[in-house]
Amino acid sequence: MLSVRFVRQGLPAGQLDITHEIHLDADYLIVRGAGADPANGTRLVYTPDADTRYDTVTKDGTRWDQDKMEYEGGSGGWLWPGRGLFRVQSRAVHPDYAKDHDSAPDNRKDLYEGTVNVHWKAGVELREKPGDAGFAARAGDTVVPLARNVELDNLKVGTLVNVRAANSRKFYESMNAAGTGGKDSGMENLHMRQQIFTVTAIDAGARTVTLDKPLEYDVPVDSVSDGSAPIRNKPYPSKVAPLVDPVLGVGIEALSITQTEEKLDAAASVDNYGNMDPASAMHGIVLKWAADSWVKGVSMQMTGSHPIVTEEASHLSIVDNTLNGSWNKGKGGNGYLRGSRVWDSLYAGNKAVNLRHFTFQWSASGNVVIGNSFDSDLNLHGGWERHNLFELNKVVVGAGHRPDSCQANCGDEGGSDPDGADWYPIWWAAGPKAVKWSGASGPDNVFFHNEMSKQATEDGPYQPYYADPKRIYRFGWDGTAYRPLSVDGTPIADWAGNETKDFTNGQGIDASKTFDGPSIFLKTVP
Repeated sequence: MLSVRFVRQGLPAGQLDITHEIHLDADYLIVRGAGADPANGTRLVYTPDADTRYDTVTKDGTRWDQDKMEYEGGSGGWLWPGRGLFRVQSRAVHPDYAKDHDSAPDNRKDLYEGTVNVHWKAGVELREKPGDAGFAARAGDTVVPLARNVELDNLKVGTLVNVRAANSRKFYESMNAAGTGGKDSGMENLHMRQQIFTVTAIDAGARTVTLDKPLEYDVPVDSVSDGSAPIRNKPYPSKVAPLVDPVLGVGIEALSITQTEEKLDAAASVDNYGNMDPASAMHGIVLKWAADSWVKGVSMQMTGSHPIVTEEASHLSIVDNTLNGSWNKGKGGNGYLRGSRVWDSLYAGNKAVNLRHFTFQWSASGNVVIGNSFDSDLNLHGGWERHNLFELNKVVVGAGHRPDSCQANCGDEGGSDPDGADWYPIWWAAGPKAVKWSGASGPDNVFFHNEMSKQATEDGPYQPYYADPKRIYRFGWDGTAYRPLSVDGTPIADWAGNETKDFTNGQGIDASKTFDGPSIFLKTVP
């Protein structure tokens, strides 16, 4: 019989000084402070110590160098999206890495933590579904056939699995992201199409797994089984990857967080989209391989990078938080309220200022962003994010919110220098632009009844943007299927310079429907 003991005592009021990452890896743990007001609530002050700050930065000093942060077989990329103050993630180490973990110095041990979940260890390969050459499953299917020789030890009814479809040349071509700088330019052997599901049935004899809801994308057996030539001369398999040790039911509530930088001035971060201290680009809260968790009523002032960031997480609630500023908002992708590989989650009632973007990226799907207030863009950042709803948000973007408003260590997530473009209240990832870090935005991202405005010039007026309160705008959609945003039938190479063009009438934004109610998502609006 399972028994659960709830402890109601929270953190005390006052300042708590933190020097290294706090790992929240126990299920159903609630970290609750005495209030989010820094003056009289629970205030966490983060000053990362030498074993927490990144000791590898790129040669030009602009950002954390993941590739050079190594120990034995592990690399800094295994830490992605990076260190934070709170990390909601398993610390369990795969047996193959136990020796390296034990011998690693303190600033490298976390490379191996959570490795029981990594797809190259936990994932199993697939086989063709009957009568469908080259494909294990199609959009709408709930049953996925596994390779006959795979072990089922980590696949059980009720567990979480990530169904990961391999990139292929044909997939890149479908989103106009096939690369232009050489045969494989920008294209990588990755699983851009992903989603976390719950297993409802296992047929050990037939070697199939049944999911709790239909797939949103086709799943080729591998990167060449759809008839594509290999990327970088190597076929790459699709996988069903169980979350062997997900962290469930963690809540963080009613406290404030800040990161100290004694030599820096927070005022210099306003409209500064660069990295002020790349070695200290720590996040506030990281949720990775996590589900059924929440961040509520938290105040953050000047985090090192992203105040809240996800990576393989589902069924989250990010609600009623106040986020103000980041020391790093530049090259490598820093300073976002970032929803990456996040599914079926709610972002509601948050207020965020002095950040780079609000983003959905890397296959994020089924999320709702409602009733928030932002002074930065709603950013569809790339990587086949799809079926997300943005409504009842207030987005006011000033003229200073643009990529070349930057003092040092400037650039985008892919490492490119600023391009002199502008940021409007919506940003959409065109294939040729975003392929260097992820690929194009995916289908049917919906905007409804938002109050958005853009200031085009300093001290100029704010102009309304996608302002019809009754019209439903469906990005990456032609009414029946995915379509890249296009001008006269030709997909755009970059959103920059195209922000005010009309993509309706079959050019990638379906605006054919209206709705008289105040919300698509809520039955009633308070």
